Amino acid sequence: MNTSRYRDLNTALREQFGCRVQKITLDAARNCPNRDGTLGVGGCIYCNVRGSGTGLSQQYTIPQQLERGKERLRRRYKAKKFIAYFQSFSNTYGPSDELKHLYSEALAVEDVVGLAIGTRPDCVADDVLDMLADLNRRTYVWLEYGLQSIHDHTLKLINRGHDVAAFVDAVERTRRRGLDICVHVILGLPDEDKAEMLATARALAKLDIQGIKIHLLYVIQGTPLADLYQSENYRCLSREEYVDIVCEFIALLPPQVVIHRLTGDPHPDELLAPKWALEKQTNLQAIRDALESRDLWQGKNCSGQQADCS
Repeated sequence: MNTSRYRDLNTALREQFGCRVQKITLDAARNCPNRDGTLGVGGCIYCNVRGSGTGLSQQYTIPQQLERGKERLRRRYKAKKFIAYFQSFSNTYGPSDELKHLYSEALAVEDVVGLAIGTRPDCVADDVLDMLADLNRRTYVWLEYGLQSIHDHTLKLINRGHDVAAFVDAVERTRRRGLDICVHVILGLPDEDKAEMLATARALAKLDIQGIKIHLLYVIQGTPLADLYQSENYRCLSREEYVDIVCEFIALLPPQVVIHRLTGDPHPDELLAPKWALEKQTNLQAIRDALESRDLWQGKNCSGQQADCS
């Protein structure tokens, strides 16, 4: 796969560890303050009742989930080392001692060389960050912050439960402790046009982040977003629109930022629209082809990290 026009995660991990490294998605039965009543209930408008949970925690412990993932990824990718990816819900939400036990349980599994921890920017207390910084001195740790958009009006509309200031504060506190950050953004959010989506890229290029995940907003059955879609108050991006915006988004990012993802993976049985979101390899190839044909590459339209983009 030609990824020379952007810095992809597989290449970055191979450089770090000298072999094929794969992330194993974990469900640690955590919760979210935007679902348990602390900030709100129901979560973001694109989440159904299951949210980001997989249900694996009801069947398997963290070590068991890792062993199952290792077997599958060794067979499929010939992977030799693994990152324990705490994906479901907010995985820094809770007492630091409880969280440390959870992370240590994962790191004790053979061939697990690091942690990726998905969470919200308003769920990172200083004592949790201190604990993670201590772990980071002994292993490889990065935090994945769900931002979605740099616009407060969008965050309010999608019921995120935090503002941009909370995100910037989390980034600053996290980087002071030497922890790497991967930021999640979503393209195609309600009432955002192309210029606003690209403004998110420009804003992130000025911040001290090390990675980014770019997601397509797709409509899941049983969500407030599904209600908007079915009442014709929301229109999904077409594949052509998404590819166009992703290419320009990439060109605005500093070249050293690792691009962890270029689109999402909807569950086929839950997806309402757009159906083309299920065609992941076709979508990725369309992005690569467009980068090539338009002569765009990561960093082309940005002078570097924490610098102004054109």
